Amino acid sequence: MSAVAPRRRASPEKTRPSVFWPAAMIVVPATGWFAKIEIEGGEHLPREGSYILAPNHYSEFDPVILAVATWRLGRAPRFMAKESLFHVPVLGWLLRATGMVPVARASTSAAAKQTLAQSNALVAAQRGVIVYPEGSLTRDPDMWPMRGKTGAVRLALSAPEPLPVIPVATWGVQEILPRYGRLRLWPPRRRVRVLLGPPVDLSAFTDTTPGTLAAATDAVMRDISILLGRLRGVQPPAERWNPAQHGQKETGRLDS
Repeated sequence: MSAVAPRRRASPEKTRPSVFWPAAMIVVPATGWFAKIEIEGGEHLPREGSYILAPNHYSEFDPVILAVATWRLGRAPRFMAKESLFHVPVLGWLLRATGMVPVARASTSAAAKQTLAQSNALVAAQRGVIVYPEGSLTRDPDMWPMRGKTGAVRLALSAPEPLPVIPVATWGVQEILPRYGRLRLWPPRRRVRVLLGPPVDLSAFTDTTPGTLAAATDAVMRDISILLGRLRGVQPPAERWNPAQHGQKETGRLDS
């Protein structure tokens, strides 16, 4: 498996001056102390145009890894963020300035309209967004992806033309910040691998009804699990952990 991301020309959103520049000057070198990031499959991330990047989530540090990897691949990393954060002074300005996407609230008609507006905005601005389908750190005892939520595919299927959902798996971040653990400063430059796959085939899903969204989400989670299995060198479990049936964390604490 190749350990080096192929060199490619950066997109206009990266080369154009923005607030990402000073952030990258701080975050990229700082992350380099903790992790030696190896990227494979970077050709699946489009250089231009809108997309949704769907990763696994098993450490509070893996968003930093995804942000740096996305930047290295030539795109500006944007995440879904809680809508309430956009109302916090200074932080809200920063989220809006960097084009972060507010998470829609409960599944109401208002939320559906908000999701449609978000999709149209991504298409109009030719931007991508990173959406964690699980919604929180996985509760699976072996850190496999658990059952996903429908936000990523709802965003993808709400667009006039469905947005590509690109699955991505990371592994090794648990050696830097274990799930529910403390940050490890030593040794530096621990190996972290990032593997992107081709866009999930969502051609069979043509609406946003609950059944369709659930089936499409399962397809996304399956592809993420396959990628993670390749990184770990083992087969992923046949069934994903269902938080609705297992309400406690491995540590015994209730998840937020």
